[in-house]
Amino acid sequence: MSDFHALSGAYAVDALDDLERAAFERHLAGCAECRAEVASLQEAAGMIAETTAATPPPELRDRVLAGIAGVRPLPPEVTPQIRSDLSVAEEPVRRRHRGRSWLVAAAAAAVLVAGGAVAWEQPWSDDSSRTQLSAADRVLQAADAKRTSLDFPGGASATVVHSDTLHEAVIVTEDMPPAPSGKVYQLWLDQPGEGMVSAGLMPVGTDQTVLLTGDAATATAAGITVEPAGGSTSPTSEPIALFDFGRGEA
Repeated sequence: MSDFHALSGAYAVDALDDLERAAFERHLAGCAECRAEVASLQEAAGMIAETTAATPPPELRDRVLAGIAGVRPLPPEVTPQIRSDLSVAEEPVRRRHRGRSWLVAAAAAAVLVAGGAVAWEQPWSDDSSRTQLSAADRVLQAADAKRTSLDFPGGASATVVHSDTLHEAVIVTEDMPPAPSGKVYQLWLDQPGEGMVSAGLMPVGTDQTVLLTGDAATATAAGITVEPAGGSTSPTSEPIALFDFGRGEA
């Protein structure tokens, strides 16, 4: 195969200098294979140019060029040949075609950037910008979420939502009055064979969404008690609220 075949891509995207272009066009006149390849490449470039333009991010050009500069092109494997029919104008083409081969990829990348036809997801996308559901939100939006609500005197309310598939429960309060001085609201899960097991303390605040600790899939109910500051290992008072999970007898 002649060395000129390697220049089809560079010629199609106008990446040859004047001497190389003139020499390649002389070769092109007598090579049907190269003419077909050039026509195909030019058609593809025309289709890219017709792609709806989209403004790429400013840093995309710098990243593409930096990536190209970091690629070490490998020379093609060719059988050395001694030719006597090369003119003075053709000789630079033979010597330098290896250095031009990688320009095809560079030119293609430049066309894609200029046309806005970036079809892949940028690897530098910032995943942290995507919305992530909290553990509490996953329970509230679970397909099998079940809700139990209670109203308190004075207009306060509380709702416990539990999901057996997630093994978790969440309590949502509205207008909850603060616990008495020196006391806290403590959450519990009623576990078969164990009784009330601590599921955490309620933060201070009227409106709260709190994820209970413990396995809600095995619990038969959730409760709230008023406990000394710091909480208790077991309830020291009757629950001010009890949320039945509707599992019947354990």
